[in-house]
This record gives sequence, C-alpha cells and structure tokens, in this order.
Amino acid sequence: MAKMLREKLITYYELILQGKDPSSRRSDFWDEFFLLKANVEFLEGAIMAMSLSNLMQIKANINNLFIQCCRMLQTDDNMIRNINALQTLCVLVQSIYRKHSSSDSSIEVVDILTGVDAADCQMRNLIECLCKFLSEEYPVSVKNLCLKFILIILTSIDNISQNVMLEYFMLNSIFEALVSTFFHPDAQEHHGYDAAVALALLVNYRKHEAANLYVIKLSVLDNEIILNGLGHIISAILTEYIKQYSSSHEEPKSLIGALTSWVGSALMPAEAPPAKVRISEALLLVLYEAVYLNKHFHSVLTHTRSVSTPSTPTSPSPAVHKNLPVPSSPTSTDVASIVPMAAQPMNLLGTFITFTSIIIQNIKDDKGKHNARLCLIILNCIVENSQSTAFLFDPNMTFHIEIHRANLLHRKLKRENSLQSLSMAGSLLELIVEFIVSHLSQNFHSDLYCKCLGIVHRLLCYQKRHKVRLSYSWKELWNALISLVRFFVSNGEKLLPSINIFIPANEVIKLFNLFITYGDTFLPDPTVYDELYYELIRVKTSFDGLYQLALRYSSPGKDQASVANSLTSALYNIRSIANHFAPKIDQCCATNQTTALSTEQVLEVIRNNYDTLTLKLQDGLDQHDKYSEKPKESPYFSQLVRNITSEARKTLVVTSLQQMTILSELSGNV
Repeated sequence: MAKMLREKLITYYELILQGKDPSSRRSDFWDEFFLLKANVEFLEGAIMAMSLSNLMQIKANINNLFIQCCRMLQTDDNMIRNINALQTLCVLVQSIYRKHSSSDSSIEVVDILTGVDAADCQMRNLIECLCKFLSEEYPVSVKNLCLKFILIILTSIDNISQNVMLEYFMLNSIFEALVSTFFHPDAQEHHGYDAAVALALLVNYRKHEAANLYVIKLSVLDNEIILNGLGHIISAILTEYIKQYSSSHEEPKSLIGALTSWVGSALMPAEAPPAKVRISEALLLVLYEAVYLNKHFHSVLTHTRSVSTPSTPTSPSPAVHKNLPVPSSPTSTDVASIVPMAAQPMNLLGTFITFTSIIIQNIKDDKGKHNARLCLIILNCIVENSQSTAFLFDPNMTFHIEIHRANLLHRKLKRENSLQSLSMAGSLLELIVEFIVSHLSQNFHSDLYCKCLGIVHRLLCYQKRHKVRLSYSWKELWNALISLVRFFVSNGEKLLPSINIFIPANEVIKLFNLFITYGDTFLPDPTVYDELYYELIRVKTSFDGLYQLALRYSSPGKDQASVANSLTSALYNIRSIANHFAPKIDQCCATNQTTALSTEQVLEVIRNNYDTLTLKLQDGLDQHDKYSEKPKESPYFSQLVRNITSEARKTLVVTSLQQMTILSELSGNV
C-alpha cells in the first residue's frame, strides 16, 4: 500500500512538472495530495534535473503548487497535511534557489515560486501561518519544519542582503514568533538554537543600509523571561562544547595511567583520532548581537546559577543541535559542567570566558582566527557596559573559572593556578595574559593583540574612574606586556614590512603609562605600585630597544612615521623612571660595597626617591574609543554572515519525516 501511495504521488509530481493540471477534474485533489507523504527526494531531484528555461515554462504550475501549500497551511487543521505542505515548500524554495545559485537572481526565484504580482499577498499569508505555528500550541515536528523553512530562505544565497525574499520578513515581522521559543525549557531544547540563528541572520539583513525592524526590536527587548531563555540556550551550547573539549584533552592522572595508556595503544589496532570540537559561528553571532544591541542582556550574562544539575539533557535530541557540527578545534552543543567544581555557581559570562580560553588557542587557520576575533569583540562590548564591568570587579562575587592554557615548550602547566577563586575581572585578565604569552610568533596577529590590549585598557579605565582596587597578581600582566615589548624589539625589523607593530606597541605603552600615572588609585596597595617601578627598571634595556626601533622609523617618508613618533613620545615616562633610579641604585651598590642589590633593597631605593622623579602628564590615558561595528568591523561581519549562510545551507537537507513518528507525536498531543 505504501508503495502504491508513493507511486501515486510521484505521478502527480510528474504531471505538475510537465505543465499539466492533475486537479482539473477533481475538486478534492489537493486535499488528497497533501495527505500523501511528501516524497522530497523525488521532487527535489526532478526539479534539479530541469533547466531554468523549462522551469519558467511551467511557472504557472509551480506558482499554483506554492499557493496550494500556503492555502493548506491557512485553512486546514490536519497536521499531516500541514507537515506535507511545509515539506513541499522547503523543497520548492531550496531547489529553485539552487538552480539560480550561479546568477543569484532572487527576483526570478520569487517569480517562479509565487509570481511577482502575487508575491506580497502569498508571502504575507505564509508568514502569518509560520508565526501561528511557532507561537501557539503545535507539535514539535510542525515547529521544526517552520524554522527549517525560514532558515532555508535566509541561507539560500551567501549575500543575505541581496536576498529579495527577506524583504517580506521585513514587512511582516516574525520577531515575536521567534522569541516565543525562548520562553519554556522544552521549546528552548527543540527550537531555541534554530530560532536564535534565524533572528541573528535577520538582524544582519542590510543592517547598515536601511532601517532593520529586527535590529530595533532586539535592541528594545526587555522581557526578562525571553532574554534569560536566550541566555540559557547559548550557555547550554557553550557548556557542552567545553565539556567535549575537556574530555578530549584529559591527561592521564598518574604515571601508571600514562604507561597503561601507551601500552594499550601500542598493542591494540590503531583507531581514528577523536574528532575535534568545532564551534558554530552562528551561535557566536547570536551572542554578539545580543550583547552589542541589547543593554538588558548584560543582566543575563551576570545572572548566577548553579550548574550542578544540567537543565537540559546531556545528550540532546537531534532536533536541538542538528545544525551543530561535533567534536575541530574549537564548537557547540548543550549543558553540563566541566571540572570537579561543577557544584560551584556559574553564569554565562564565566562560561564564555572559559570557552574563549579554548577558542584563542587555535588561531593558525582563518576560521580559528575569525572565531577568536569574534570572541574578543564580544568581550570588548561586555567590558564597555557599566553593569557587566561592575559585576566583573565585585569583590563579593568570586568564581572558579577554568582558563585553558596551551602547551608551550618554555613553561610547565600548573592546573591548580587555573582554578583559583577570583573575581571575574581577575579571570578575564588571566585570559588576556594567556593570549599574549602564547602567540608570540612570526605569524603575528596584530589585530587580535590590539583587541586583547583594548580589553585590558577598558578594565583599567573603569578601575581608575571608580577607584576600584582589584586584588590580582598584577606582576603577571606586567611580565606578559614586557614579553610583548621584547618580542617587538627582537622581531620588529622582520615584521615591519608587512605588519605595523607600532600600533600594538603604542597600546602596550599606554597601559604602562596608565599604571604609572593613576596606579596609586586602583592598585591594591603602595607595595604593588613600587613593584611596578621595579619591573620597569629591571627591563630598562627592552624599553630602550623599543625606543631605538621606533626612532629609526619615525623619520619623514616612512609609512610608519606617525605612529612611530607617537611611540617615542609615549616612552618618555618609562625611560625617565629607569634613568632616574639607575644612578640611585648604583650609588646604593657603592655604599653597600656590592655589585647587585636584593629585590627589597631596590624597592627601598625606589620608595626613598619618588620625590625627585619628574614625569610628564600624558593626555587621554584613561579614555578609549567606544566600540562601533561600522565602519571598521562591517567587512568582517559581512564575511562572517556569508560563511554562516554557506555552512548552514550544507546542513539544511530536507528529509522526509517518518509518517509513523508524526502519527505517534500527533496522538500524544491529542
């Protein structure tokens, strides 16, 4: 019987694609047609086998099929018909867009699907149906298909801003329908990821070219339940990613364990290495848009909750994360904790810091670099928000935040250092220090370093402005910045033809000048301020080397002259400190008849000679440019959205739902 029904439907498909009308003598034809299980494989193959000219010749039949699908969704309450109609729409849109992939002519696509004249009415009615299915009580299968259909439209061509069909979503908003899936845990599990990605893509449609309804609505959204639901979806996926990454990078707990593992691997047949974990760029885009556009979302970032018991299943159903690739270096999936401290309270911001510590390890390829860039942009946006930054520095809010560290030849990892209880600002500074010291290579990523240094600068500006004293091992940050200075001195001549290292160098010196000028207002105590001077004097030759390098490139006619000149001026105070205290230290050595002083003796010299030190007040140290996506980051986000649409299109394969599964689900909803 199933074979006969399938063959009957194929016959109908063939008649429609031949330009014939199988419904001409039967008033109930379409009612029967949509009761038959949609054979999406056959319909897709038949359309793809046709030429564009043949499709244009049968345009009236395709228009009618599209209209009948919409009519069925509007007027028929039979869920079997609705699901078959939605699947048919998915195939029609996806297949016809693929036929036009070379020309990107979405106007022609609209003409073939609905006819240009009828498009406004048909798309308005269709979008109303989609909103109804998403917002009201309907089976999971129907909601999933609605979201799949929306994503097929959104990702049908790489350049989303050239997709004419999206104009109908601007005229007929689906914003409320999408965010309705963030309300309840079950909806979040089954539909949250797809709905969030659809929202992020709609936000990026002609984002800077015209007024975008979704940008406006997301910016003013203040419903706490909806925002928390979105935060939970993001947090669950990031946490599962961290869990997968941690599992794949576990080290043997003992020498015996290591030997056992080695012997086992030698004796047993070789197996494929575990797949690496990949991050969904779409998820990062969702988080970015929420952080960048919505000021209320920052309360979600800092909302503390217990993660001792996962709030969603550890193994999510395929419907939840079907678009998420699993275990490359760096991506995503669902909720759980990582280390033995799972019972500790955590929030989305802490989870994101841990997640970023993993992402920044892998920046060798373009994809890894772009993911790291987006994470750092998100952190820059977070530290510009006063509510989030106040939370970062709250001494009463401490967390065990895992900072994953790269294996480097010149250091031995100490896991316990990653598990200290710190304020979040301290953990964020640990993250930045880790990036600085682990990527000093000839393939220098100047842009990423500038973003890291920008995060530190914003944190220090907040401390200075609010006189916040952070209990943190500042020497770690200073030593990381000094390592960066030494790297510039050693490799500057090789890098400068292709990379203007004076830009990040200026940022480094600005940070030191901020410590020198205002450090007494935000460092924990005077002793730490003395230690700052000690470090600057200790590495005097490194700063002299940077000064000489900048001086060589500051002459008129050099491409880097302007920024090199700025650097020589910025180094004035640091060099003055070294030149002022060096004779005092030499004099103390002579008095004590020794060639070298102890650390405490040097600190004593520093404390006794502040009064005679003359420094120059530098302007703008405690000021920073507010982050703006346009114009600097616009090309990056345009390319990011292209990557997301291209990747998503590969995963959006329309496959038939099992008829028995649908019937079982529908019977459970009766």
